[in-house]
Amino acid sequence: MARSKRFVALVAALAALALVVAGCGGTTETGGEKETVTVKIGVTSPFTGDVAALGLGIKNGATLAIDEANADPELQELGIKIEGFFVDDAADPKTAVNAATQLTSDPKVVGVVGHLNSGCSIPASTKYNEAGVVQVSPASTNPKLTQQGLKNVFRVCTIDTVQGSFAGDFAVDKLGAKTVAVISDSTPYGDGLADEFAKQFESRGGKVVSRDKIQLKDQDFKALVTKIQGLKPDMIYFGGMYTEGGLISKQSKEAGLRVPLMGGDGLYTQQFIDIAGAANAEGDIATSVGLPLDQQPKGQEFKAAFEKKFPGTNIEAYDTYAYDATMVIVEAIKKVAKEMGADKLTTPAGKQAIIDAVAQTDYDGVTGKVAFDEFGDTTNKAITAYIVKGSAFVPYEQ
Repeated sequence: MARSKRFVALVAALAALALVVAGCGGTTETGGEKETVTVKIGVTSPFTGDVAALGLGIKNGATLAIDEANADPELQELGIKIEGFFVDDAADPKTAVNAATQLTSDPKVVGVVGHLNSGCSIPASTKYNEAGVVQVSPASTNPKLTQQGLKNVFRVCTIDTVQGSFAGDFAVDKLGAKTVAVISDSTPYGDGLADEFAKQFESRGGKVVSRDKIQLKDQDFKALVTKIQGLKPDMIYFGGMYTEGGLISKQSKEAGLRVPLMGGDGLYTQQFIDIAGAANAEGDIATSVGLPLDQQPKGQEFKAAFEKKFPGTNIEAYDTYAYDATMVIVEAIKKVAKEMGADKLTTPAGKQAIIDAVAQTDYDGVTGKVAFDEFGDTTNKAITAYIVKGSAFVPYEQ
């Protein structure tokens, strides 16, 4: 081979090697310039309707995470930009399935943060599974969500069996309650939480004097309150969301039934107090997943960043969980991009690799260590009780 021909062959070999290295490193270069790959994270929860306060909080938490991810030099070096794809599920199961279809129809969507309500997450989860897209819920607590055997489904919040059991013990040990009237809102979340509470309360020697169900958007509970009033319970336990819970608290106190109303994380928002009226809500109790914000490992950092991004906006119960759920997907995106290349993220193999990476999560989040068990449930089981004092929820201390 002539010397000039050997030189040309060497240049060609080096060029080929450079392409291979670029592919393994997760970046794509065109004409010497790095080409950015855009992927999307779907975010879906109720942005409108009766529980929009909690749903918009999820949107805010996820937005903050996506903004911070795009400022991450590591993600930039990988040549990746993340966009949020926000879809309102209106807290309605049928709308949630449509939202899932809309999200998974976009090939750039590589993961979904959602939903708030278990009644939405459970039917929508099959759509994400069929599309091979990872779902990480920040707030759906019904055990059924992760008991369907869907390997793409995860959640960063703990489950009703943990929260309901905690509440049952709390009612006995902290409130000294011996009798309770139990109400739920006929949703998977509300019914499941109320069932777990009642089971634990009775196992501790308590007596459930009545068990009633209401429907979402009901507003007049006077007949129900009158019935419960005659049974003279020590407290009311409500499995449901803050709109109906606030109205039950208001109407029961106004009827003279001045016993505390207790519920789960669906009540843990200022909106509950505003609906009930501060005087009526005083002494009511809500349990919520995780630790109070100021006790979360990175709670103060989150609060500072949130207030800068959303000045004048309240931090709701699941904002930090939505942030962590989003970051779990972001970390998986980075891992897969390094191993397969950023241009493979939106392929079926890339999306499956993201699911596998999420399953192996070991992430130090705002809420604490984030990792999942074999079912996709968080290993963080912390629950906190809050009581209404002085027109606001504060951690219960006694």
